[in-house]
Amino acid sequence: MIFQDKGLKVLKRYTFLCSRVRVCKNVSDRFPIRNGLKQGDALSPLLFNFALKYAIRRVQVNQDGFKLNGTHQLLVYADDVNILGGSIHSLKENAEALVAATRDIGLEVSADKTKYMVMPRDQNAGRIHSVSIDNSTFEGVKEFKYLGTTLTYQNSIAEEIKSRLRSGNVYYHSVQNLLSSRLLSKNLKIKIYRTIILPIVLYGCETWSLTLREVRKLRVFENMVLRRIFGPRRDELTGEWRRLHNEELNGLYSSPNIVRVIKSIRMRWAGHVARMGEEKGVYRVLVGKPEGRRPLGRHRRRWVDNIRMDLQEVGCGYMVWIGLAQDKDSWRTLVSAVMNL
Repeated sequence: MIFQDKGLKVLKRYTFLCSRVRVCKNVSDRFPIRNGLKQGDALSPLLFNFALKYAIRRVQVNQDGFKLNGTHQLLVYADDVNILGGSIHSLKENAEALVAATRDIGLEVSADKTKYMVMPRDQNAGRIHSVSIDNSTFEGVKEFKYLGTTLTYQNSIAEEIKSRLRSGNVYYHSVQNLLSSRLLSKNLKIKIYRTIILPIVLYGCETWSLTLREVRKLRVFENMVLRRIFGPRRDELTGEWRRLHNEELNGLYSSPNIVRVIKSIRMRWAGHVARMGEEKGVYRVLVGKPEGRRPLGRHRRRWVDNIRMDLQEVGCGYMVWIGLAQDKDSWRTLVSAVMNL
């Protein structure tokens, strides 16, 4: 295992540590410290990253698994590891190799936190079974949270959007008294919405592939918040108070609506990924093609399809968007145009 020079210097300082105990004016003799690092030590995450990276490199050697652009897909973020496999056999082999590699360096895989999920072509597949690997049983699930995002066996974004809207509702109810207060200006209420509620709802929206159903749900949520902010209006004919119509809300709310914000964030992220280069795994996933064929029937709308549709709205749908994204200034102009349509 090869460490950087800076990392080696830090590790050498912690190799032979000694300490003393002072009681009043009396100081004990030096004694070595052999019980390792304490939790919270600044060196702990550095050593953990070194150890986990060493284990992952051992797993990726001569292992068969799901490939995208000829690359073995073992996705790691901090201590969250995601193993992708085209079959249960290849998945178990990679998982067993990871368990063995981590055990050799003193790390353990938590069986309670590890889940197993099958994403079949047949959405009416039978019951999901658990998987046993190295005397540990991993529960089979239909959905689970990975890095704060809900993944489902149907590969649907609908559950994730429902989860984000539920979280947004929690924060909305916590500040609804402020949004309806007469002591605050409308501009300040809108800032509260855009800085407290909206980021909760839009977490991870860069990867969303929206359909009309999800767009409608998001607009309904935003209109609910805006009605709380702008309040009711007295009808000129009947003199009774009524809720504001959607068209009236659009006229009062001068900022881009929630769908426009999502499209601009998604396009900004697409341009960032397109400029990463082939050495980055995210770029390889973007341009890669999975093995096999798409099933018969109407195809689902893909994430790339959304980018092309957004570009068509600003008159650039005929161009190769990855090449267009290489110019930051031009792409930034397109992102702004998509938001302000």
